[in-house]
Amino acid sequence: MESASRVMEITVISAEGLRVNSRKPVKKNAYVVVRTDSKNSEMTRVDTEGGSFSTWNQKLVMNLPAQARFVTVEVHCKGSSADRVIGTARVPVSDFSGGLTPESYLHFLSYRLRDEEGERNGIVNLSVRMKVSVMAAPQQRTWPETVVGGGWDCSGVVVGVPVHSSYRTVQV
Repeated sequence: MESASRVMEITVISAEGLRVNSRKPVKKNAYVVVRTDSKNSEMTRVDTEGGSFSTWNQKLVMNLPAQARFVTVEVHCKGSSADRVIGTARVPVSDFSGGLTPESYLHFLSYRLRDEEGERNGIVNLSVRMKVSVMAAPQQRTWPETVVGGGWDCSGVVVGVPVHSSYRTVQV
């Protein structure tokens, strides 16, 4: 039975090429908001010095709802009168969960940020790892050993992976 949510560790590493109104470079006070859905969000600290090339290296631990298909990453700039969204990226959950990698694999990802008009506005660099709880870890199942016709019954499922080698077959 699948749980209602999973735990995700997302480290907001840095951003580059951030601009206000797609023209002026961001001077300071950039921060990131990560949303897993409309009710769950976390925020990094404000980078007061990085400007257009901000760095946070801040780990956020968040619940990721089972039905979530995207994680939204927004880069904001704190202004004197109001905060403004510099750029947004939608990160597909399939980029770091499921597939052929182990669930606890650390993924390093970079995404193009888009401003409110959909124009390119920088890049955000992240690392993401799904935390696997001990209760969620698959349990080893032992199969009864049976002997059929003098040999072992090996009727389980086998997965084959093709292996290519550089050895040549020499014909004599």
